[in-house]
Formats: sequence, structure tokens, C-alpha cells
Amino acid sequence: MQPPILLPLLLLLLLAAASPRPVLSRRHASPPLATETLDVAASLSRARAAVSAEAVPLHQSAAAAVSTEVVGEEHEEGHLALRLHSRDFLPEEQGRQRHASYRSLVLARLRRDSARAAAVSARAAMAADGVSRFDLVPANVTAFEASAAEIQGPVVSGVGLGSGEYFSRVGVGSPARQLYMVLDTGSDVTWVQCQPCADCYQQSDPVFDPSLSTSYASVACDNPRCHDLDAAACRNSTGACLYEVAYGDGSYTVGDFATETLTLGDSAPVSSVAIGCGHDNEGLFVGAAGLLALGGGPLSFPSQISATTFSYCLVDRDSPSSSTLQFGDAADAEVTAPLIRSPRTSTFYYVGLSGLSVGGQILSIPPSAFAMDSTGAGGVIVDSGTAVTRLQSSAYAALRDAFVRGTQSLPRTSGVSLFDTCYDLSDRTSVEVPAVSLRFAGGGELRLPAKNYLIPVDGAGTYCLAFAPTNAAVSIIGNVQQQGTRVSFDTAKSTVGFTSNKC
Repeated sequence: MQPPILLPLLLLLLLAAASPRPVLSRRHASPPLATETLDVAASLSRARAAVSAEAVPLHQSAAAAVSTEVVGEEHEEGHLALRLHSRDFLPEEQGRQRHASYRSLVLARLRRDSARAAAVSARAAMAADGVSRFDLVPANVTAFEASAAEIQGPVVSGVGLGSGEYFSRVGVGSPARQLYMVLDTGSDVTWVQCQPCADCYQQSDPVFDPSLSTSYASVACDNPRCHDLDAAACRNSTGACLYEVAYGDGSYTVGDFATETLTLGDSAPVSSVAIGCGHDNEGLFVGAAGLLALGGGPLSFPSQISATTFSYCLVDRDSPSSSTLQFGDAADAEVTAPLIRSPRTSTFYYVGLSGLSVGGQILSIPPSAFAMDSTGAGGVIVDSGTAVTRLQSSAYAALRDAFVRGTQSLPRTSGVSLFDTCYDLSDRTSVEVPAVSLRFAGGGELRLPAKNYLIPVDGAGTYCLAFAPTNAAVSIIGNVQQQGTRVSFDTAKSTVGFTSNKC
């Protein structure tokens, strides 16, 4: 017989065995951070080479490639194509000093970029406010007006877009004179410097002489193309149309509005393209002879040739290699986004950006940060001439803070120019950093390679997050983020496409 004291103990043991076991609480593991690998050694090598003594032959080889070889790419019948080069590999005009260090080169780029971004933002804001570009004639544009006393008034056909960052070789006139032209999606008027020069800046090629071209013809004041400018100005004696383009960095071009033949690559010449023949020009156009306008207005090159699609791929700005600009049917893009047009200006290409993600996590940013209102204020512009992407201050802060949280293992260093988030990677050959993606209305997502948002700012290993805040209503997707991606515009389908690694 069991002792009485053992019975309660046995009963407790039996009850415990029959009772359900308590569930142990577990903390859910965070999803792994989506990362991209930055090849520090490779990007730093390119940066140092861009300003080294060996860079001079690279400049010369870039020039030789477009002057002795076929400029255009192979393309289907009816399509146009030409090569694109980084601004910093334009053959140097006489007297221009090369940068002594990569930091000096970067600071010069950022100064130009600040002027460009501010001017694009101002232009978009003025359009939304209903301000005419005619009201913005720079006070210093006087030389050509003084030399042409018959002028009734200036024509302003563009405002505030600064100097370009990519250029190509374009044949102008008959016979064609090959000239280096800046390419700009934020401008509508194509122009070249012309003889006789009242005031011309230095360029790499001889200044175009219209008297040597059999296809040059003045545009009359009653021509619809003259009316497409913002105002009418004429020479009283001849009835010839005059133009003026003023840029926000103080650059400008003034002269005769004319039609001319342009030849792109090995494509057939395109006749009767309305261009500006500038006799009084000043600005930061480096050695380029003028500008090929790719904006959305009626006078832009795509509009004049009735091209509803065109695309470009921008090479790394520290590379002497080339990529292409193509007009014609575009292949299906990996990522598509809505192309949005402002109700007040046709120049800019706006894209339906819905959000951002860092490390695979969607950031908490209100849709209003990227939206365009009924007046055309706000929105997001895709621009080939702005370098660094500008985001609304709140959106930038969300991106920066998420990026900093994902890079706590990397040594921070002081900011540089407009960059406030920088790292000392001098002792690294490669690093893993949070992936950054642009998310578009409709579900498209463009994941950026690390070299498109963490960039060197000197030759010593300082790298900075290549985004910047803006207090302007409009945001801008710049060319640093576009590098290595074919960007296509389809105005018929109202889409913008992005395809990685298709240069």
C-alpha cells in the first residue's frame, strides 16, 4: 500500500503530463536586407584615370572614334542612331585647363548641376504659374540686338537649362560639317554657333558658316515655325525670323532662325530642320558647337521628324566609351512607367513615380511628394542634363535615413558640396550597400546598381550618396541614376521605359 503522502505527488505528475505544453514566444526574424555590391576598386580606378596624364589619349581616341569611323549604329530602315559621349571627354579646345584632381572635377560638375537643377525647377514652376518665358529676357543679351538695329524685339524660346552633360557628333548643312552637339531632353530649340560671330565662345570645331551650305534657308516671320517660338521678332528689311534662348546659368544664344539639313550617324540626311543660327552666344557649353534639343515641344528634333519614340543610354561620366541615341521603334522595356505631360508646358518629360524602396523595404512617403497638380506644379521630371536626382526634402530624408541604417558598418566622413551622406571607403575593394529602387505607378520597379547612387567624389576613396533634397515643387531623376540604363520615351503610348545594361 502506497504511503498517503505519495498520492498527491503522483496525481500532480499525471496532471502535468496531460496538460498542453506552453508555447515558447519567438521573435520573428527580419527579412534579409536587399543589397547591391559596389566595386570600389573599379570605380576609383575610373575616377583617377579621368584626370590622369593617361586621360589625354582617351580624349583624343574619343575624338578619333567619331571623326574617322562611322558614327551611327546599325539600325533598321527608317531609324536614326548616333553615338553619345560624356561631356568630360569632349576634345579640349585651346586654352581650357584640365582639372588637376578628381575632386576638382566633381566640384565643377556639382556647381553646374546646382545651376541646372535650379533652372529646371524654376522653369517648371513658372510654367505652372502661367509666367511667359518672354518675360525672362536676360539683361546682358545686347550685342546681337545692337548689331541688328532692325530687330523689333527679342524672341525667347527656352529658359534656364544650363549646360549639357552628354554630346554627340552631328552633321550640319550640305555638305555636312561634323559638329559636337550637346543633347538635352529639357530643351526645345536646336541651335549652333554661326559665322559671322558678334560673340562666340570657344568650341572644338570651326564655327559653322551658313554661307558654305547649300541647304541653309532663313525662316520667314510668317512661317508657322517662327510662330512656335514664344514671341515674334523680325528683321524689318528681310522679314526673317530671329530667336533667342536664355539659360538659367547666364548662358544664352541669339541669332537667325533657319532651316538646315542634319545628318545623324550613317542615316539619311534630314532636311528642313528648324534650328537657331547663333551669332551672339555665351555660356558654359564647353567646346560643343551647339545643342540638339530632345524636349517635347513642337520645335524639338523628335517633334520635327515626327518621331513618337526615341531612346538613349548614358555611359558612366568617367568613361571615354560611347553609347547611343536612337530614334524609331523601341524594343519592349524591362520596366515601364506612365509618361505624364504638364498642362502648361510640353518641354519636359514627367514620369509617374509612386515611391522609393531601400534594402527591399518600401519607404513611408506620401504620394503628394511625387504628384503633379492640375496646374502642372510638382511631379517628377526625367532629365538627361541634370546629374544628381533631386527629391522633395521629406522624401530625401526618408531615403537617406534608411540608407544610413543599412550602412552602419561603413565608416562615415564629412559631407561634400550638396552631399550630406558620405563614407570613407579608402581601405575597401568592394562593399555591400542597401539596394535602392524607384517604384512607378502601375507596379514597375527600377532597381539601381550601387554605382548609380554611391559615387566617388575624390581620388582618395570618399564616396557619397548621390541624391539631394530640393525645396522646389518638382523632383528630377538625374543622369547619374540613369547611367547604364536605356531610357526610352514613347509619346504615342505615353510611357517611359527603362532597360538595364542595354547601351
